[in-house]
Amino acid sequence: MGMKDLFKTILVKPGAKCRLSEYDPEDISLCSGKEAARDEMAKDIKRLAELQEVLYAEDKRSVLIILQAMDGGGKDGTIKHVMSGLNPQGCEVTSFKVPSAEESDHDFLWRIHKAVPRRGNIGIFNRSHYEDVLVVRVHNLVPTEVWKERYDQINRFEKLLSEMSVVILKFFLHISKEEQKKRLQERLKDETKNWKFSELDLKERELWDDYQQAYEEALSKCSTQWAPWYVIPANHKWYRNWLLARTVVDTLESLKLSFPVARTDLSKIHIK
Repeated sequence: MGMKDLFKTILVKPGAKCRLSEYDPEDISLCSGKEAARDEMAKDIKRLAELQEVLYAEDKRSVLIILQAMDGGGKDGTIKHVMSGLNPQGCEVTSFKVPSAEESDHDFLWRIHKAVPRRGNIGIFNRSHYEDVLVVRVHNLVPTEVWKERYDQINRFEKLLSEMSVVILKFFLHISKEEQKKRLQERLKDETKNWKFSELDLKERELWDDYQQAYEEALSKCSTQWAPWYVIPANHKWYRNWLLARTVVDTLESLKLSFPVARTDLSKIHIK
């Protein structure tokens, strides 16, 4: 399967209805196996580092990678493994928690816009402005008529970023409810993972179906040509990492990045 066909299987087609039941979180069909994925991942991590260097030197655009998932979906693990070869000087990771008092006194996109990566940099959002049509919706934190307006507001915001040379990639790390149970249990059993466990995760788990519905609407209404959503089968961590890395590398290669040309004739410069 070619790269274009590969990405079509995980892309939420703009304007189409997304049904998560049509995406199997156990799926590993696009890769020949775990060992092959490991070898390809090593190449992609190296290639991503090379592309980042050109992006930084070119200084014409930035790349924004958005990660969303249910609790235990693997956002932290994805950042750790896929982005392991990046130069920290040109990479920014932002995690969005409950809004502060200052953030709450502004529009919901204010804190997001502040964190958008500068030209030449790669920015990674661990959760994002989509929380304002996910958790806000599920927990009825604002009236329905307020969060319903946010889909169009998000699309216009992302369109603006795109016009300002921000390349946007959005990934939903799709795990099953059974896999989430397994990962939450691991946090209880493994002392090195105890710190990750929160009883709030169990309360959120009770709202699984509500979150699935909220995600389906967000993916359906906010996958656009300028800011596409990709659904990554994420029950198998190695497959999740491989597929996401492939998507990021392919997208950066499609930008036809190039090192800037020297402003002066270097052949005439002699260092004494």
